[in-house]
Amino acid sequence: MDDIKVTAETAPGAVAPAGGAVAPAAGAAVSVRPTGLAMKRRGPVAVWLGLPLVTLGIYQLVWYYKIHKELQEFDRRRVLNPTGSLLVMIFLGWTLIAPLISFHNTGKAIANAQRAAGLPVTCSPAASTFLTFVFGLNTWYMQRQLNLVVAAYGDTAPGTEIHLAA
Repeated sequence: MDDIKVTAETAPGAVAPAGGAVAPAAGAAVSVRPTGLAMKRRGPVAVWLGLPLVTLGIYQLVWYYKIHKELQEFDRRRVLNPTGSLLVMIFLGWTLIAPLISFHNTGKAIANAQRAAGLPVTCSPAASTFLTFVFGLNTWYMQRQLNLVVAAYGDTAPGTEIHLAA
């Protein structure tokens, strides 16, 4: 995994030690903005209905893995396990509780991504969970909420390094 590179602007009166790092002078404020990678915009209807129908449900598992991986790369301060989330859906999907907990946690992760992007939090973990029972609309809902985060960064290409707001 890539290391996070912390950058700091040199404050007036900063002293550069022999190692090349910049140490701020006493009382000087240093601003450090976290960075992450931009996510991909996807069509909510295609994610919810189109592609899962064409691929006999396989795309939904691929999508679930991809959004978790993108959320992890977007805000590296939060720890997500994309493989673990996918394995829950594959091996415990037949249970009722495990997928619902996973959807709830995904809703929390999306809300955290909205917060990190400086957006008002509109993603509800409860809605991410309970829309499962309404024609599986939870995937449509979660993708719409993710697209809000993508839209906050304009036309930035997926995988491009971006600065987080919070």
